[in-house]
Amino acid sequence: MKVQELDFDGIERVPMATFTEKAYLDYSMYVILDRALPHIGDGLKPVQRRIVYAMSDLGLSSRSKPKKAARTVGDVLGKFHPHGDSACYEAMVHMAQPFAYRYPIVDGHGNWGSQDDPKSFAAMRYTEAKLTAYARVLLAELGQGTVDWVPNFDGTLKEPTLLPAALPNLLLNGTSGIAVGMSTDVPPHNLREVATALMRLLDWPNTSLSQLMQHIQGPDFPTGGVLVSSAGDIEQVYRTGTGSLRLRASYEIENGEIVITELPHQASGAKVLEQIATQMRAKKLPMMDDLRDESDHECPTRLVLTPRSNRVDVARLMSHLFATTDLERTVRVNCNVIGVDGRPRVYGLKPLLEEWIGFRTATVRRRIEHRLNRVTARLHVLEGLLIAYLNIDEVIAIIREEDEPKPVLMARFDLSDAQAESILELKLRNLAKLEEMKLRGEQADLMEERAELEATLGSQEKLNDLIKRELAELAETHGDDRRTEIDDKQAPAQAIAEADLVTSDPVTVILSERGWARAAKGHEIDAEALSYRSGDGFLASAPGRSNQLAVFIDSTGRAYSLAAHTLPSARGQGEPLSGHVNPPDGASFCTVLTGAPQDRWILASSAGYGFIVRLEDLYSRTKAGKAVLRVPDGHTVVAAAPVGEKARWIAAASSDGRLLVFDLKELPELGKGKGIRILGLPPATGATLAGLCAFGERQRVRIKALDRWMTLRYKDLDRYRGNRGRRGLLLPRGWQKVERVARG
Repeated sequence: MKVQELDFDGIERVPMATFTEKAYLDYSMYVILDRALPHIGDGLKPVQRRIVYAMSDLGLSSRSKPKKAARTVGDVLGKFHPHGDSACYEAMVHMAQPFAYRYPIVDGHGNWGSQDDPKSFAAMRYTEAKLTAYARVLLAELGQGTVDWVPNFDGTLKEPTLLPAALPNLLLNGTSGIAVGMSTDVPPHNLREVATALMRLLDWPNTSLSQLMQHIQGPDFPTGGVLVSSAGDIEQVYRTGTGSLRLRASYEIENGEIVITELPHQASGAKVLEQIATQMRAKKLPMMDDLRDESDHECPTRLVLTPRSNRVDVARLMSHLFATTDLERTVRVNCNVIGVDGRPRVYGLKPLLEEWIGFRTATVRRRIEHRLNRVTARLHVLEGLLIAYLNIDEVIAIIREEDEPKPVLMARFDLSDAQAESILELKLRNLAKLEEMKLRGEQADLMEERAELEATLGSQEKLNDLIKRELAELAETHGDDRRTEIDDKQAPAQAIAEADLVTSDPVTVILSERGWARAAKGHEIDAEALSYRSGDGFLASAPGRSNQLAVFIDSTGRAYSLAAHTLPSARGQGEPLSGHVNPPDGASFCTVLTGAPQDRWILASSAGYGFIVRLEDLYSRTKAGKAVLRVPDGHTVVAAAPVGEKARWIAAASSDGRLLVFDLKELPELGKGKGIRILGLPPATGATLAGLCAFGERQRVRIKALDRWMTLRYKDLDRYRGNRGRRGLLLPRGWQKVERVARG
């Protein structure tokens, strides 16, 4: 079988790296210039421009009846934009949403989405649309020679390269987009403010940025809100064209309830309520009682929050919600747009206004020149018509007698082709004397207009005055009051610490023998009498407050901390601590501590060693816990004992029935370690430290042995006093198997 050889003659060979680099650059430039970034002139991306022009071409002005959106999308795709219909329709919807555009360009009829879900709009076959009155700002001068026209994608039609916007739509409605290697985020602004800033810049080109900001105070978002960024931050954004601003919701107090009336731009009320409800379910908003959504067509945003009582600090609560929900959002600013020269660039506020003024000046100049050319052409025709009226009999004779009257007329009266053609097109009834007077009146008006047009073109000052007058008229017609309040005096949002969010109620934390924990309300709790699981029983308890941390210590001497309010109620049997922390294999929980961070406790091992520690030194941030007490092999941790303010002595008992009482000062305060000897325990006896407690004058000590309790009064304890580290004295007969020691 003969193998056919490939012929590469005439085929250019390019290295793969070179080809792919060029292909990617071509693609990226296409995305940047023809898809994602707006032009500084009309502030529109190509798909938006084509939608607006197609709707204008369909006659969908603000005064006409709307047509199905599918009709518009079909025209856009079939004539100018051969891309996906869903993307085109979504761009059209975006221009119709009053919560997305400060000055909507499309007037939509039907379901065009909501602020809670902007993409919940109905299909294009169900909705109708036409242009808004504001759209005339973009289209009014389109047929007056103001813009260049180019063939569409198949060369059968013409489309404008830009729309002759009479206002800087880029600043008024803002925009966002992601291209290849760059993006844009321009916030919307107030029409009146921008118009006055432009007029000032036309009068005084040397106006500084700070002077412009006397007119343009900051962005003006369609959903309102409060701009809480400082004046310095706003000026920095306007100076560089990049940065971020903080936008906050607006709220009022009605009958003790918090009513949120305005949300930050692109924030969803449903999502905000969900975020608040999540915190309420997690018991992180105890000062909140209820929330509801009362939004409707008349009040698009009305979220009602009900505090638990009138004693709740509303300002602090809202500051927390601003910090933890979408009630405050960061608005990104990146004024990266395509300039008049066709290149993308990041603009500050003043350069952007200056370049748009240049665009507008060129547009108005082209409009005036176009009008001047038409006036001149009409005057030329009128001049020929008046010649015909002065020689009407001769003109009629030539037309009647000559086979080709046009060249004869041109030669006889020195007429141009256009003048001769207009004479030949005259109707008989227009030969009346009154018609001649109308022509002379029209000629006088046009000559006056031509003089004005030439004077305007010849004077930059007059051209600027014309632009200013038009800006003032448009501001009066389409302008409105600012919606976004600017208040840089508001304090930064700050989340309330979790401990501060929890009410301070008395609780008793209870630990069972098998490591199940729970919290009972109050301190007068008989923890041993509570119900426990089969085979389980009481091990330790500690009184504290619901807004404090509970510390659990396992048999290896590691400490684990959990918020007391997160523990299950004592109505049940609790939850295993192993579900919250990760103790070492084989370790069991031995004791629990809770109270204020500065409270002192005695930690000890059954080997008879221990020390005093502050509760805050036992706090752990991880599930793995924190190594605190070094426990010798074969031993475990005994129940920790609190050191009260009145405590002066320590009572320690061994498992073989010996009790030692020594001065509290003899035991050092450490952060962690093995500690020092508390009670002497000869190895031969096999005895261990069974328990200990700290007590003061006139306080008693209780000792448990064989499920019985013995109470020793303060005076009874004198005979057991000695130095730390001694063995201690034997307790009375029948109390040689000590299980626990507690303060009475």
